[in-house]
Amino acid sequence: MKPSMRRYGDEEDYWRIRGFLREVMLLNSRRERSWHVCRFDYWRWHGVENLGHGRLEEDVFIWEKPDGEIAAVLNREGPGNAFLQVHPGTRTTELEEEMIAVAEEHLAHPDEEGRRRLAVWADEDDELRRGILRRRGYAVSGAPEYKRRRELSAPIPEAPVAKGYEVRPLGGVEELSSRSYASWTSFHPDAPDEEYEGWEWYLNIQRAPLYRRDLDMVAIAPGGEVASFCTIWFDDVTRAAYLEPVGTASAHQRRGLARAVMCEGLRQLKRVGGTRAFVGSYAPAAHALYASAGFREYDLFEPWVKEIKQ
Repeated sequence: MKPSMRRYGDEEDYWRIRGFLREVMLLNSRRERSWHVCRFDYWRWHGVENLGHGRLEEDVFIWEKPDGEIAAVLNREGPGNAFLQVHPGTRTTELEEEMIAVAEEHLAHPDEEGRRRLAVWADEDDELRRGILRRRGYAVSGAPEYKRRRELSAPIPEAPVAKGYEVRPLGGVEELSSRSYASWTSFHPDAPDEEYEGWEWYLNIQRAPLYRRDLDMVAIAPGGEVASFCTIWFDDVTRAAYLEPVGTASAHQRRGLARAVMCEGLRQLKRVGGTRAFVGSYAPAAHALYASAGFREYDLFEPWVKEIKQ
């Protein structure tokens, strides 16, 4: 019998999906053919709780085998984006066709011109999914994600810290305001401070199951403020970690701080048992930064886009 689909139900499904993602990553030889478990956590605790990017009850769909085991999960992340997490032992053209059809019905989102569009993400070497998408009228459109990885058995580069700065784990709640503001100026360099919404959102980051403050690395400026940051999410089941986010406050850029916090974070990760690390990049500057920290291997993840007619 083929797997049957249902919507996400309750908190028990959250924990079952996390176990499923761990199993699939191990079966895929720890390649990102599906999401790292922390990405699902990050979407839930940051994307949903802080950014309002969907609801689990509306935007997660589960396919189960007759014995109740999960065969596949469909979920969104940002608006209009669909991600298919599929167990390699149950993957078929029929299943993926059904998942994409469900995504078209439930996850398409209006663009600036009011047209409902959907991006379904696929690896560049995934001929099964790419073939389905072509037949359904999709085409690659937009920047791909470079799903970068490195082994921690390889040497971790030395990355001297700029004079006057200190690299260490994030402190207590008294540093969350500074950490939050560093993130704001890093990712919104041209936005006026009047749009800054405060620091309380970071409490949700720290509620995520895999959050560890000893792996939430920061560079502290001479004045005591957070200048750069790299949060590392370590899953001890797969012994694989994900770096998200990495950034430097606009006033402290071009000092090598992001590379310094990443490399110190990788050394700390290795000390606690991590053996592989992942990071995603979209733009040339990020490609260069992550490659300089040893993330030279990657899988290319492409958005296939289609306008969904009403």
